[in-house]
Amino acid sequence: MPVEGRGSLPFALVHGESLVAAASWAVGEAGIVLFDASVTFDQVRRSGRALLLHDPLCPLTPVDFLAEAAATCEETGAVVVGFRPVTDTVKRSSKDSLGETVDRSGLRAITSPVVVPPAVLAGLERLDTSDFPALVADLATRAEVVWLEAPPLSRRVRDEHDLADLEALSRAEGASAT
Repeated sequence: MPVEGRGSLPFALVHGESLVAAASWAVGEAGIVLFDASVTFDQVRRSGRALLLHDPLCPLTPVDFLAEAAATCEETGAVVVGFRPVTDTVKRSSKDSLGETVDRSGLRAITSPVVVPPAVLAGLERLDTSDFPALVADLATRAEVVWLEAPPLSRRVRDEHDLADLEALSRAEGASAT
């Protein structure tokens, strides 16, 4: 559960639990072994296991999606990355002007998880988890990447307003599931 570079937001509450606690619970429920902070990166590499990184800023990522990502990594041996389609309008810009609209069909918003297979972990000296898009860009130079479209509840929160929206979405999805 990487918290570096995320300020205090991982400790904000969603449905009465910290984002870190909610994300940790989901990982455990998915049957994935949690490493605590005392485990070194070298120990993780030597474990022979894939490493599932679940960003606490994606606190409501469904258990089934985490399990699917882990299974896909095991089946393919590829780095597996959860993403959401980009739905915002994206414009090119220069110093003084706003330019053309970018075709967003090829754009992805990286969410959670990022699953790194043991063979890729073995070749890494370190793993900077403070910026998932930068991490994925680096991993893509080293290994095949399999992209899994994440469900709406997997979206990343950037601030307290996003968190309130995510909490409302989860309530609405819960109501429609009953």
